[in-house]
This record gives sequence, structure tokens and C-alpha cells, in this order.
Amino acid sequence: MAALWKVYQRLMARHPWKVQIFTAGTLVGAGDVISQQLVERRGLARHNSRRTLKMMTVGFCFVGPVIGGWYQVLDRLVPAKTKAAALQKMLLDQGGFAPCFLGCFLALVGTLNGLSMEENWSKIKRDYKDTLITNYYIWPALQVVNFYFVPLHYRLAVVQCVAIVFNSYLSWKTNQL
Repeated sequence: MAALWKVYQRLMARHPWKVQIFTAGTLVGAGDVISQQLVERRGLARHNSRRTLKMMTVGFCFVGPVIGGWYQVLDRLVPAKTKAAALQKMLLDQGGFAPCFLGCFLALVGTLNGLSMEENWSKIKRDYKDTLITNYYIWPALQVVNFYFVPLHYRLAVVQCVAIVFNSYLSWKTNQL
């Protein structure tokens, strides 16, 4: 495990953006596998590989770039590394970014699942509040720790490792009919 961590750190130093995006896509996909196998109990024979691929694509093309970019913007908006700054970053993240990000995430997955505009809007109205509340159970405390202790280029990886649970929830929530 230590050897893998060293390889990850070396790659992160050379290609931080690519590694962050790859990490996000992989872990969003892992969240979908966990959702299908542990939450929905589909079993390997009924595993929906297309769904996992769609969720990985969302991770690679949306989650990784958007959250990675947001963390860079947030560090420019609040450049200090104090406890107060970490709290301020968390408030901006959870008060401004998270509600917008989750709405876009739900809309994107609904679109990729082939929902019409009306079906997608109806599903967003039905699921958004629960998704946002669940987000608030998990992320505020973790983000204060993340913003205070974790260097910028590792934040997305830390978040995505913890997010495997949240990604499982999102996969389950967004793929319910």
C-alpha cells in the first residue's frame, strides 16, 4: 500500500490535474459498483455495467474538473490557512457551491439516463432536497478538516475517498425511477 501511495504522490506531482480527474472518475465508478452490489443487491449477473460507465464518465468529465477547479477558486478567494479561513471556505463550499453542484449533477445524470426534460425536472424536484440534506450530514465537518489540514492538490482525492459512500448514495438516488 505504501508503494501505491508513493506512485500516486509522484504522479500527482507531475500531472496533478489529470490524476485528480482520473481519481474522481474512478471513485465515482466505485461508488456506483458499491451502490449496485451492496445497496441494491443486484449481484454480478445483474450488474449494470453501462450505468457504472456512465457514472465514471460523470466523474471524469464533471465531478473531477468542476470540484478540482472549485478548490482552486476557493483557495484564491480565501488564501489564508487558518482555522477561521477553513471555516469560511466550508461555508462558501456548502452554502454556495454544493447546492449548485448537486442540482447540476442530478440534471446531468438524468439527461444521461435518457429522461425527457419534463421527467428530469420532476425527478430533480423530487430528489434535490433529500440529496442536499444528506450532503449536509456528511460534508461540512469533513470540509473544515480538509480545508485546514490537506494541501490543495490532495483535497479532491481526500474528498473522493470519503465520497465513495456519498457517491454510492448519489448513484442509488439518481438511478431510481
